[in-house]
Amino acid sequence: MNVVILAAGMGKRMQSALPKVLHPLAGKPLLSHVLDTARSLAASRLCVIYGHGGAAVQELLAKQPEQVATALQEPQLGTGHAVMQALPELDDNTPTLILYGDVPLTTAASLQALIDAAGGDKLGILTVVQDDPTGLGRIVREGGTTSGAIVRIVEQKDASEAERAIKEINSGIMVVPTARLKQWLGALKNNNAQGEYYLTDIVAMAVADGVPVVSAQPSAQWEVAGVNSKVQLAELERIHQRNIALKLLEQGVALMDPARIDVRGELICGRDVTIDVGCVFEGKVELGDGVRVAAHNVIVNARILAGAQIKPFCHIEEAVVGEVSIIGPYARLRPGTVLAEDVHVGNFVEIKNGQVAAHSKANHLAYIGDATIGSRVNIGAGTITCNYDGVNKSRTVIEDDAFIGSDSQLVAPVTVGKGATLGAGTTLTKDAPAGKLTVSRPRQVTIENWIRPVKKPK
Repeated sequence: MNVVILAAGMGKRMQSALPKVLHPLAGKPLLSHVLDTARSLAASRLCVIYGHGGAAVQELLAKQPEQVATALQEPQLGTGHAVMQALPELDDNTPTLILYGDVPLTTAASLQALIDAAGGDKLGILTVVQDDPTGLGRIVREGGTTSGAIVRIVEQKDASEAERAIKEINSGIMVVPTARLKQWLGALKNNNAQGEYYLTDIVAMAVADGVPVVSAQPSAQWEVAGVNSKVQLAELERIHQRNIALKLLEQGVALMDPARIDVRGELICGRDVTIDVGCVFEGKVELGDGVRVAAHNVIVNARILAGAQIKPFCHIEEAVVGEVSIIGPYARLRPGTVLAEDVHVGNFVEIKNGQVAAHSKANHLAYIGDATIGSRVNIGAGTITCNYDGVNKSRTVIEDDAFIGSDSQLVAPVTVGKGATLGAGTTLTKDAPAGKLTVSRPRQVTIENWIRPVKKPK
């Protein structure tokens, strides 16, 4: 099957320099949603028609896992004219499915139903009945009934008063025998209110040529909803997130409020997972059995293993949290962080490219960067690893059972030996030997007869 995706429009109502089809829905460009759906239908040939913002669209297509053919529509003279640009890329021996880069939520199941209805010799149209069809092309059926054969599609601007009363609309999504498509496109005229070549005019041509015109309907109206403004984009975002939330609930995930979760990628959950309100999941996130994610967390491309707790207001990115670990509140785990089981990372603690072994803890106000930390280590409040000298980054190693006193600075590269203790306020510039107390601080002095200054009267 050939698939043509129309993605040339400017999207003036988006009020943005970004091409309309590149605006994100659930963290992914609208066009990418359509491409993914097309691939799931095992398309043999795939062609995207681009126009406005062509360089940006081609940049996206260059990153696709499989090569996508492209064709430029310049100037934009309507949907029929757009499909004309793809004709050299199409195989005459298989039908052509026509999709739209700004209609992101059509399901593969609905499209497959349309493909099955059309077969290899009929023209198939995905239609839907809407309470308010204003601005959309109407499906005109034989005898003016809802069950008669489709005879043509009329656009709002060209419709009579009776035709405007019709509530069955054309989604624009069609399956057409390719050889016939080429023939009909060659016969299109632009004698309409817009002076454009309408793809919908091929329906009347099919009827005139005795080609059956059939229809299929999606499971919901939102499947054929397009994006022409930020308002419509926001409406589709909430619909899509609601659909994701319902799937999670059906899988057994406990969502405290299904209306207050955002999944911008792939969220994989084990059994008995609980997610509180306001959480954002980006990229690929895995939550193991029994994981509890409290309110207002942002988790990006991360793995949270079984039994772990993420307390409120944490940011976790490209990190692994070990089993039964406790993170937060207000903790930040940056890329390269790997925590083993039962690790505690408390409020206002940041870890970057750090590996922490089992049963260690940093409960308050610490920065741990480029560090390898053993088991049962205690990191006191105010501790930092000084890992960057302005040019190079160096590593800190803290071995098992070490105790780092509060307000310590570990100037890398440096090693704290097994079982060593650093006194509070230590600035460590040399290795601390195993099992010993290392302290680096000036002698405490009290100044006798010192008097605090008094403000002088003016």
